Amino acid sequence: MQSITINYLFMKNYKNNTYIILLLISCALISCKQNQSKANDDSVENTEKISTKDTIWEQADKIIAEITIPEFQDKEFNIKDYGAVSDGNTNNSEAFKEAIAACNEAGGGKVIVPKGKFLTGPIHLKSNVNLHLAEGAEVLFSKNKQDYLPVVHTSYEGVELMNYSPLIYAKGQKNIAVTGKGTLNGQADNDNWWPWCGAERYGHQEGEPKQKDEHNLPTLRKMNEDGTPVEERVFGEGHQLRPLFFETLECENILVSGVTFINAPFWVVHPLKSKNITVDGITVNSHGPNNDGCDPEYSKNVHITNCLFNTGDDCIAIKSGRNEDGRRVNIPSENIVIENCEMKDGHGGVVMGSEISAGVRNVYVRNCKMDSPNLDRVIRIKTNTLRGGFVDGVYVKNVEVGSVKEAVLKINTHYGIYDNQEGAFMPSIKNVYLEDITVENGGKYGVLIKGREQSPVENINLTNVTIKGVENPESVENSAPVKYLNTMINDIKMENQTMK
Repeated sequence: MQSITINYLFMKNYKNNTYIILLLISCALISCKQNQSKANDDSVENTEKISTKDTIWEQADKIIAEITIPEFQDKEFNIKDYGAVSDGNTNNSEAFKEAIAACNEAGGGKVIVPKGKFLTGPIHLKSNVNLHLAEGAEVLFSKNKQDYLPVVHTSYEGVELMNYSPLIYAKGQKNIAVTGKGTLNGQADNDNWWPWCGAERYGHQEGEPKQKDEHNLPTLRKMNEDGTPVEERVFGEGHQLRPLFFETLECENILVSGVTFINAPFWVVHPLKSKNITVDGITVNSHGPNNDGCDPEYSKNVHITNCLFNTGDDCIAIKSGRNEDGRRVNIPSENIVIENCEMKDGHGGVVMGSEISAGVRNVYVRNCKMDSPNLDRVIRIKTNTLRGGFVDGVYVKNVEVGSVKEAVLKINTHYGIYDNQEGAFMPSIKNVYLEDITVENGGKYGVLIKGREQSPVENINLTNVTIKGVENPESVENSAPVKYLNTMINDIKMENQTMK
């Protein structure tokens, strides 16, 4: 038909033959180009689908490469030159303060803590200052609670407030560091800070004040619920909410390297609303109440590497605010790479939650070792319908586990329900990948998932995972089928299941 039409046109008007031929050739070329373009688009789409798994760890490398590690001038400010005395008894707060101020005013450098024991109150860092602890240096933080006043803008279990100063604190600073081979000793114990948690094993005595008393956590949580401005949430003296060890608030370009933290009052390393954070080669050896090792919160671009965590609570816990505070701030914690770390005692090796109302995305864990009969879980996600929030994208690879007590992977969206932790904010958990994991003694469960009927857990994957010695290979409720590939639990090959 097309041939007849062309012949007719030639016969009808031979003067326009050239134009018609050109028109037909042009149409053919356009059609060919469109088909080729579609083929190229399909090829790109297929390539993306094929290479997504391969590029996951390239994305982790890209995050690390984009993190700005602070650099400092080659200037030193020794605290002894500002009157510090290394007898373990003299309060050196002013010497630290003056050395840090001088360093900052000079454009930055190192504030040197030499070998010896130096007692001090809280240390407030300023931009371009590297607090450097020489080998054999120990900073002892005062047991006098008055030293941690006036109150500062800080946080307690995912809720912002005005409270006792963290032991090391920075707000709104850039290019700061705590480095060296020395020890930071919070001097918290059963006679200092810990009894406020309310547990007898941490020194609390019946009738003494504790954090759950009405004027403490219940009041703070009511303020959170009511949206009370942070500057009006004043605690500190007369209250029993313990300070954090090291907190950066609204800071950029942070380095914590080499130092050892012991005897923490509460959470140890807490980047809050901060970005470009490197935690490299630190040791956290602290078994007090809520002694989490490192808790990035509302923070972006975090690299935690070469660290040892031996803690009284979670080794690493990624957070993003509790309930109304998390929804008000609305900054997810994201782009967090954890590698080459060792986890011993702790409630969890790498944990997301429970203060997670603003959500967590893009967490990468690789080349880690976890081993302790007192390590409860390897990977844990915990939230509820008061917290809500989301977790999207957790990638775990090359992890060796000796002993773990409860579960290798635990996802629980009913966390704390026995404490009336039910609300109207349905959590969302999806896209969790475990690959190349070996577990010698898996405890009670290989995989333990408790989702919600209204919001089932989605896309959980185990590839090349071997778990030995568990009581129950899996317990899964309200979750899309867990996808198993080349995964053995108790020498039994795991098969994909139907919806539970």
